[in-house]
Amino acid sequence: MRRSTDRHFLMGAGSARAAALLLITSMLSPWPVSADPEVSAEPELEDATAANTTDAATPSEYSKKGADTCLKCHDDEADTLTFSTAGLFKTAHARQTNERAPFGSGGLQCEACHGPAAKHAFKGKALETINSQKPNSKLPVALRNEPCLTCHQDQPRLAWHVGAHDRDEVACADCHQMHVQRDPVRAKQTQAEVCFRCHKEQRGAFQQASAHAGRSGRVTCSDCHNAHGSVTEAMLIKPTVNQTCFTCHAEKRGPLLWEHAPVAEDCSLCHSSHGSVHTAMLNKSPPLLCQQCHSQAGHPSVPYTASGLPGGGGGGSVFLVAGGCANCHTQVHGSNHPAGAKLMR
Repeated sequence: MRRSTDRHFLMGAGSARAAALLLITSMLSPWPVSADPEVSAEPELEDATAANTTDAATPSEYSKKGADTCLKCHDDEADTLTFSTAGLFKTAHARQTNERAPFGSGGLQCEACHGPAAKHAFKGKALETINSQKPNSKLPVALRNEPCLTCHQDQPRLAWHVGAHDRDEVACADCHQMHVQRDPVRAKQTQAEVCFRCHKEQRGAFQQASAHAGRSGRVTCSDCHNAHGSVTEAMLIKPTVNQTCFTCHAEKRGPLLWEHAPVAEDCSLCHSSHGSVHTAMLNKSPPLLCQQCHSQAGHPSVPYTASGLPGGGGGGSVFLVAGGCANCHTQVHGSNHPAGAKLMR
């Protein structure tokens, strides 16, 4: 992508809207900002030497030419896996028709997210003068996230400050890539891989024999969890585990004439939501799973142990190797049959 004034939509420095936005940004930004956009002009190229001699404590200023100044260095030749010059201008951030976007009418363009960059443009990487949004930034995570949270205040992010990610000082840029056309964490096919960079245990669970379809991309983390914060357990998208499960497994919701108590209480009493070595993502194989609650008292059965498995000292019990209790009690989630009290029909 070439660097041109008409292509990269230079900010109207003299407009009243630009001045107002600049003043607001100066109040919110951790960097000192000049309230007058005419005064906060970057030095011309001929004055680069003079700019380099400026004292480091001098307040940072916005560049005069906006994105064109940035693109002198950050052009298509500087593209990386997480930065694309062309990709940036295909995102919502560069949409001119959106007044809230950095490249919208009167917006501060690149500096809306990275802060005043006049000093950075002429002193370079040797001096930490901008919000680089990189993990090695000297800024605390709260200041790195401030430009994002200033604009993104909609309903999914209302609980950000009570969520585990904010508590663990996870930065927005640790998960999101703003300079590519398609952010991997927002696509079902690639989202899980982004989450798995931190959640190693869940990565292993999804590789087990019985698991949600995360590897194929049909089910992904955000189908159950709100990564931007939630007041619920494990940042679930619904108030309880069961309500979250019912968003997909509606047939288990009921109401049912004959309910199985653990089903109404908590699905995770029997199922491992991320994956299991047992069929149907069960925590254990039946009847061992069932015997955690049900004793043989009042039932024509005996307790089953591992000795009933092949190689365990006997020939192998059909109830242990072929379905256990569910051979007879087929309606384990509940029944609406008038004679279904035993969950057998």
